Amino acid sequence: MREINDQEYVNETNDGLVLIDFWAPWCGPCRMQSPILEQVAEELGDKATLMKMNVDENPETSSELGIMSIPTMIIKKDGRILDKLIGVHSKDQVTEVLNQFA
Repeated sequence: MREINDQEYVNETNDGLVLIDFWAPWCGPCRMQSPILEQVAEELGDKATLMKMNVDENPETSSELGIMSIPTMIIKKDGRILDKLIGVHSKDQVTEVLNQFA
């Protein structure tokens, strides 16, 4: 999973199916979610792109999207936000949501 910043957000998330994980290093639930997302990324391969954005280092995008709690995962396809997952989710839950839009 690649880390992106405020400046890259629009260009990096406007093509295909993308999940962006909004997180922070101090967030315990975020640290629990991260390895789950790594597994999802491996399983889905080219079907979807998974990225991370540190909310502390990138307040602009987080604010624009109304991210109030983390972890929050935004699912976009071709630039449109399709879904939002808040809190820790299992591999099966994340995969199921992404497969709906693949």
